[in-house]
Formats: sequence, structure tokens, C-alpha cells
Amino acid sequence: MNRFSQRTSFTFLFFVLLGIVAPEISKAQNQRHITAEVDFRKSAQTIEGFGASDAWTCQFAGLWPDVEKNKMADLLFSTKTNDAGNPLGIGLNFWRFAIGGGSAEQGKASGIRDEWRRQQSFLNLSKTYNEEAMPGQVWFMNAAKTRGVKHFLGFVNSPHVNFTLNNKAFSGDGKTNLDFSKADDFALDLVNTIKILKKKTGVELEYLSPVNEPQWKWNEGNQEGCPYTNQELAVLIKKLSATLNKTQLKTKIQIAEAGQLNYLTNHPDTAKSRQVEYFFSPASRGYLGDLKNVDRSISGHSYFTTSPEQKSIEIRKAVKEEVAKYDRLRFWMSEYCVLGDSLLKGEGRDLGMTTALFIAKLIHHDLTYANASSWQWWLAISTGDYKDGLVYMDKSKTGGKVYDSKTLWAFGNYSRFIPQGSVRIEMKLSDEKDFYVSAYLKDHKLITVAVNNSDDTIDLDLAGIDQKQKNVTIYTTAAGKNLERSVTVAGAFKLPAKSVTTIIANKEK
Repeated sequence: MNRFSQRTSFTFLFFVLLGIVAPEISKAQNQRHITAEVDFRKSAQTIEGFGASDAWTCQFAGLWPDVEKNKMADLLFSTKTNDAGNPLGIGLNFWRFAIGGGSAEQGKASGIRDEWRRQQSFLNLSKTYNEEAMPGQVWFMNAAKTRGVKHFLGFVNSPHVNFTLNNKAFSGDGKTNLDFSKADDFALDLVNTIKILKKKTGVELEYLSPVNEPQWKWNEGNQEGCPYTNQELAVLIKKLSATLNKTQLKTKIQIAEAGQLNYLTNHPDTAKSRQVEYFFSPASRGYLGDLKNVDRSISGHSYFTTSPEQKSIEIRKAVKEEVAKYDRLRFWMSEYCVLGDSLLKGEGRDLGMTTALFIAKLIHHDLTYANASSWQWWLAISTGDYKDGLVYMDKSKTGGKVYDSKTLWAFGNYSRFIPQGSVRIEMKLSDEKDFYVSAYLKDHKLITVAVNNSDDTIDLDLAGIDQKQKNVTIYTTAAGKNLERSVTVAGAFKLPAKSVTTIIANKEK
């Protein structure tokens, strides 16, 4: 070392000690090394898919100019890439179609204050049918089909107002609003709706969900909704099943869209709780498992169960254990957006990584602790100043700007790359602090999704992949990156701070 370099080194060290210069070693201190080991002997659920709902915005978004509405559809459904190999969309394979209760035709008389939350129906108040009544929603259904979506579900917030006790699409007293003397007519209307949609789009709904969050009172006029006890729900499903049996439709009835996950297991409201046992235990008086057109799945929503951490995990483990008691029964997490808890509030639109990381972690928990075979977001498109959308648009019926979000792209780290039929494989981690990893196997490909919620860059050692392969594909969502594609050699996995990363590699031979 010459005197100049020696003097420079001493000067550098002096300023480091004073804290004026940040040495390169400080970056190394912000790196962690984590080993993730795949245990192929322990397989879990088979993944069915990832989706979102067209409520309520698509009724207007589908009427926007072609360029804007096609941009929204591409963001949600496209499996194409740009010239750099980066995805143009998140490739949802599940689309939830909202079957309205006719409040839109009632207008202000519906009692639902926000017209964007009033829902259309093919059935008129006059009891005739208008097959052109839902052009916006039908456009998005066709757009989803064109872009390769395979699974379509029709869901109902409220029976049509023609079949409710108060002629409204929400309850007046917090009790069920369905006039059960008209339950058969309600069931027939759902069958007619399925047939009209098939005529308009060529799609026969694979699933029909006739109730939504039956535990809530739905008496405030904020949106369409209808409460049910378990007993009332069982009566309705049996009537709907009998009506479907008279048709050639292959549509399966999907239940029960529980408002919270613990309503599936042991919530104190006994008339609306323990739904897994009530509907799928042969010893239960509400047993529906012997109906040939009832799907062997039960659904719940992850609202209000995301914190504290240990409670969140325990609730999901309880769902997994309860569902596992019944042969071939699957669990779907069928609706979520950020309504708010102690960790994150729903108010305030967030197009950045804060909400994206929160959701990526929640998806991980629902898939790994609750064994969800399908995970479905609430509003595919939102207009609000709220954390409820994947894509956002100006609140206009005629056109405007379209905004993507990091939540969309983080969701895409799962939806775009975990194909239907993938089997989740258990993993072991050497360090789980603010770091969540899950792995899925399909056709000898191992798809690993890593959520780095820490402030550190993580060097990931992934055991279980073929270490001799030269090209491993990585897709990263982070600040400045939307499923950005890169290629590396096996083992060279550096995961940025505050990121969601999908690694696609060959299984270890």
C-alpha cells in the first residue's frame, strides 16, 4: 500500500467513525441469508384458481370506450407478455358475476343511496325479462372468456325485489328478507339468468352462489344484501337444487360465503355458525352433501380475522381442520378487500406496496394455514378512495383514466403463475421474520412465491430445485417493478426489500 492509499484509508476510517461516510459494509448488514427447504413428502391442497368480482363497477366500466375497458380487461385477465417478457396482466382464471336484485330499476326508490351500488337484473319489476339489461357486465364476461378465463360463478347478494318481503334488495329489520312463499320463483329466476348468460356469452355458469355473507343484518341501505340463518339457508338450497334438477344445466351450487372465517367453525352466533358441520355432516339436520348439484366446497371471507398474528393463524388452522373432517370437501376464500383492522385501515386508496404486501401475506396465510384451494378478491375494479380494488377507474359512466395498483401485481405473483391443478408442497424456513414462502408443484415445475415484508434484501437458498439448471425465471413486484421478469442460475436468488417474488424452476431430480 502506498502512502496515498494508506492516507486515504485512514481518512475514510476516520469519517466512518464519525458517522459521516456510510461504508459499503453497512449494505451487507441489511442483507439476510435464508434457507427454504421444500418437503415433497408433504403435499397439501390442489389449487383451483384465483379470481375477482365484477361488482359493482363493471356495469358502467363495460360501457366505457374500447381502449379503456380493454385495458382494464387486459390487466385482470391477460396471459400475454410485452417484448421484455413482462406480463401484461395477472391472468385471473376465475370470474365472479354479480346477479343483481333489481334495485337499479327501482332507482332512488330502492333505498340504496349510491346508484353505483344498485344492481341490475335481467328480470324486470313487471316480471318480464330484458336480455339486454346488463350490457356492461356481459361485456366483461365476454372479455374474460376471450382472454382465457375458464371458471365463472354467479353470486347473489339479495333475491330479486319481486321475491322479497319488503320489495327492497336489503332487509328492513335485520332478518331474512326472502319471501319463502316465493322461494321457488327465486330459484327459477336464477335458472333463467344462467340460461340468458349462456345465450349472450356462450358461458354456462360453473357455479352459483345464492347467498352472500348471511350473517350480517343488511339493513342499512348501503348495498344489496339478505341475511339467513343456517336453517333458512338449507331450505333455500334444497329448493334451488330441486329446480336445477329439472334442467339440463351442469351448474353447481356453491355455499356459504361466510362473512368471517370463524362462522365456518365456532363463532358464538350458533344460528349462523358452525357452517361446515351444519351443511356437510350427515348427522346434521341441515345436511346438503347428498344433493348432487351442491359442490363439495365451502367458502368464507377473510374479513376481520387478519390480526393479531397468532389469532389469525389459529382461525385459519381451525378452518383447515374442520374442513378436513369431511371427505373431499374443499375450502375457498371467496372474498376479501381491506375493510380495516389493527394493521391496516380500509380508507384511502393505495396504489403502492403497503397494501400489496399486506394482501400477499394474507394470501400466503389463507393458502398455507387454511388450505384454501381458491382465493378470490372482492372488487376487480373500483372507483373509491378505498383499498378495495385491483384496478381503479375514474367514477364516470362514459370514460376516464384507468389506474393499476401494486396490489394487482402482487396478487399476480400468485394468480399468473400457479396453474390450476398445482399442488401445494410444505416448506421449512430457517428464518420467518417478516418473510413468507409457499411452493406449488405442477408438471415437474416448482413455483415458489416469496413475500419479503422486511427492510432487508434476502439471499434465498432454495433447496428442492434442480441446481444444475442454467435458467430460472423470476418475476418481481416491488417499487418500480410490476411482475418484472428476470433470468438467473439456480441458487442466485436475491429478493429485494418490500417485494413479492415468484420463482419458477425445475423440480429437483
